[in-house]
Amino acid sequence: MPSNFCSKPRALFSRGEDCSVLFCLQLEKMRTKQPLNIDPADQIHKMLEFPRDSDTEEPFCEALNSSKTSMSSTDSYPSFCRLSFDLPTSSPENLTLKPHRSSDSSFQAIRSAVLRRKNSGLSFRDFSLVRQIGSGDIGKVYLCKLRCDESCFYAMKVVDKEALALKKKIQRDEIEKKILKMLDHPFLPTLYAEFEASHFSCVVMEYCSGGDLHSLRHKQPHRRFSLSSARFYAAEVLVALEYLHMLGIIYRDLKPENVLVRSDGHIMLTDFDLSLCSDAIPAVESPDFSSDPSSSPSVTQKIQTLTPFSCISNRLFRSKKVQTISTNRLFVAEPVTARSCSFVGTHEYVAPEVASGTPHGNAVDWWALGIFMYEMLYGRTPFADVTNEATLRNIVKEPLTFPTDAPSSLCEKHLRDLISVLLVKDPNSRLGAKRGAADIKTHPFFNGLNFALIRTVTPPGVPGMRREKATTSVHNARQTAPFEFF
Repeated sequence: MPSNFCSKPRALFSRGEDCSVLFCLQLEKMRTKQPLNIDPADQIHKMLEFPRDSDTEEPFCEALNSSKTSMSSTDSYPSFCRLSFDLPTSSPENLTLKPHRSSDSSFQAIRSAVLRRKNSGLSFRDFSLVRQIGSGDIGKVYLCKLRCDESCFYAMKVVDKEALALKKKIQRDEIEKKILKMLDHPFLPTLYAEFEASHFSCVVMEYCSGGDLHSLRHKQPHRRFSLSSARFYAAEVLVALEYLHMLGIIYRDLKPENVLVRSDGHIMLTDFDLSLCSDAIPAVESPDFSSDPSSSPSVTQKIQTLTPFSCISNRLFRSKKVQTISTNRLFVAEPVTARSCSFVGTHEYVAPEVASGTPHGNAVDWWALGIFMYEMLYGRTPFADVTNEATLRNIVKEPLTFPTDAPSSLCEKHLRDLISVLLVKDPNSRLGAKRGAADIKTHPFFNGLNFALIRTVTPPGVPGMRREKATTSVHNARQTAPFEFF
């Protein structure tokens, strides 16, 4: 999801800002075919005759410029995973389906507000907006709080459905909301409420006060993370991707801007409007069940610590027999049959199969994980060039190279090896293409890490984070300006 960071986009086709939807402005926009820079929240407040909270408070983090951009095209016939929940999002029944957030104070405040409404659900009138904290292709994001309980901050994404329909992107908003309703994971967003105000669609999610990893990296010495920090963030992103793939969701937009940091230092992935939904069939295999050409030598070793369902809600898997599987078994749930021809992602992070216009599937996320790890440690992406076109050519044709300095430790040597097997240009030979995170977790780079207990690991420090106040970023640090090919 987008942020309020300024940027200098290098998109082939820049996205416009959100448009006014008041009738007279809409007519003018349709006549001129130009977006009008009107704040949707101001319009909603005027329509509902609500005074808007002061938005003069300035964020305390310094904005960063970004050159990375997202790109997207439309999947004609997306199929959705069968694991979905269609209850009204803010109903008490649906709130009980989020065990990872059931004890959270923000969750409890929302639940109390819903109960006060006597099952009628929350609406825009139940929230007050503090200020805009993000903007992007399909909406704007605001820091907000409940009117009945101002102790907790939330992030509200407001989408102008009429403006989105004019840009033929309404399906992206629907896909994102569909996915948000499915999620229940500590490293993924919690959808607290969903409602409409006039022709605006609003979703309320948790607020991450730590900013995003792009801005955080720029605060590190030499603008790169330490090896231990890179390992920590890579592990948590891996766990989040594993859960998404178990639900049949291919993320397709992994980058540091979309990895937010919560107040406790752990991560949260955001922005699912470019994701592809398909099916994944969970299975349990022996480590040597099949030969996987993408596996590194360590992948077929006996797994020392494996709790197959550590990142899946208990409501999805309740069998005691399944939960007591021997530790030398692999839990696999990859959407290996999913295919799309859409040209989506961020230039520096897209896989070769996307850049070359061929059908792609789950392996694009594991390529992006390799790029992500490279940037975390070395402060840049491996195939970036002066133009987006040159970057895409490099991704398809140029070999992977590392800094000329020798690895400083055995751990860095393992990291380079892991990046190398993730950035294999043939998606069928890429590590993770067949058995996903189950193979990646066994790489020596993650030796000694208990993924089931990763939330007990002390996260790296976040410089300057003030937990009682908002930061500048709730979404992408680089203002995404995707281009589209049809």
